Amino acid sequence: MKIHEYQAKALLQRYGVHVPRGDVVTTASEARAVAERLGTDVVVLKAQIHAGGRGKAGGIRRARSAAEAEQIAGQLLGSRLVTAQTGPEGRLVRRLLVEEGLDIRRELYLAMLLDRNLASPLLMASAAGGMEIEEIARERPEAILREPVSVSLGFQPFQARKLARRLGLPASLFAPFSTLLAGLYRAFFETDASLVEINPCVLTGDGRLVALDAKMQFDDNGLFRHPEIAALRDPDEEDPLEVEAARYRLNYVHLGGNVGCMVNGAGLAMATMDIIKLAGGEPANFLDVGGGASAEQVRHAFRILLSDPAVRVVFINIFGGILRCDVLASGVVEAARELGVQVPVVVRLEGTNVEQGRAILRSSGLNFIVAETMQDGAAKAVRLASGAA
Repeated sequence: MKIHEYQAKALLQRYGVHVPRGDVVTTASEARAVAERLGTDVVVLKAQIHAGGRGKAGGIRRARSAAEAEQIAGQLLGSRLVTAQTGPEGRLVRRLLVEEGLDIRRELYLAMLLDRNLASPLLMASAAGGMEIEEIARERPEAILREPVSVSLGFQPFQARKLARRLGLPASLFAPFSTLLAGLYRAFFETDASLVEINPCVLTGDGRLVALDAKMQFDDNGLFRHPEIAALRDPDEEDPLEVEAARYRLNYVHLGGNVGCMVNGAGLAMATMDIIKLAGGEPANFLDVGGGASAEQVRHAFRILLSDPAVRVVFINIFGGILRCDVLASGVVEAARELGVQVPVVVRLEGTNVEQGRAILRSSGLNFIVAETMQDGAAKAVRLASGAA
């Protein structure tokens, strides 16, 4: 789960991380009021959307007066911001973060994430803050400093001192830098976050280390422990079909191709998408109905899958284990009848009660295309999606 910048800053502030003074607004008049209250020579207005690259897209603007802040807010609110991460359709700007302008002397990159190869949290830092870290990692990988953190010991002060020296920070900043990194780690660990990123973390003219921007993402599986964080979810920033799928405990990710996929098990779902690509097609989605899905959940999954107008064929690939093939077949038949399915449906079933499942499909009176293998099913689905007979 992602949250907005202003929400991430509020969370980090609880862990001792300094952030600029400011407030979130939804109208131009509110932006003017916040600018007047801040009383600084410059205020910064930042579009709050779940996407990076806002600055290049014109979503971060400076104002030198309250009147100018109101004018800029009027231009940004209600507009669609198109960045490299939003796609051509962009994202609707519904709120802005209005903050004080700062006297910036240096910019750093800081992040805490999970390194699955090391099976531990990893602190990343770079002196090239404020830039797209992906470009830095690709062009100058040596500029990215990596410091694994022991889960049993937690973040240690000596690690902060080591990073501070490598980043070229003066000794006078070692203590506040250590406090900042300790807060970053605690925020990551205690909220079940999958990513905490500050880019840039700035050194101001008065010697403070301030999180000028912040991003946090959370492990959905840990949200039951954090209802206050779950409440920060903004459905307007998520794909409507993904939000709908979450209501029925379905794992759905919209991808944009034209071969709709319904699979049980994340590993099989990934393999299904791979084999569709290998056959020359493009998967429209990742959809894992899970091992214990009921016929009703299958019906909902089918409906959500077909709600994507780009889907030209459905490929159902089920290995019956906990989810029996006959249960899946019953759910698919019910959904197909209820929705009046107009696109071809390719079905590959194997496993528990596979013959009963195939019999249900055959006796349904509907035109299901049965595949013998994954490769056969993917090839048939791709041909049908391309318009071939």
